[in-house]
Amino acid sequence: MKIYTKTGDDGTTGLIGNKRVKKSSPRIASYGMVDELNAAIGIILSSKLGKDITNLLTKIQNDLFVVGADLANPNMKSKSNRVTSEMITYLEKEIDRLEEKLSPITYFILPGGDLVASQIHLARAICRRAETNMVNLSEVDKINNLCLIYMNRLSDLLFVLARTINKRKKISDVAWKK
Repeated sequence: MKIYTKTGDDGTTGLIGNKRVKKSSPRIASYGMVDELNAAIGIILSSKLGKDITNLLTKIQNDLFVVGADLANPNMKSKSNRVTSEMITYLEKEIDRLEEKLSPITYFILPGGDLVASQIHLARAICRRAETNMVNLSEVDKINNLCLIYMNRLSDLLFVLARTINKRKKISDVAWKK
């Protein structure tokens, strides 16, 4: 089987359920940004990380495939490949686990510190952009609202994870100064 099908040469692509839409569609933009986030996390995973963070990010990468599949399936009655509340609960537990080892913050933090922490901050920004695109999509078409909640929690987790990396490398958070 060849990787190219030529079916997208007219500027359309196929969704789950054999529906074809323009590649400029908000649905395509939404799951395309999820794919971009997944690629950014792949770059982070190429670094030496603790086993707990490697396992966490690998699970997130797999879950992002579910988010993408959910967005690629306009059939809201379908039960397969849908984001679940359990996926969100997992992120919340991981945020709590990581945050309990961090000092409370009383100032805004700039992206930075260690290179890996900076890459995680970039992934967080991509995550927020993907979430914004999903909101745009939800205004013109139905989506699983849990996708939005998942992305919101994921951006929180990535923020906490960047702080965790800096702490483990004994690098202070970068404080915003007026």
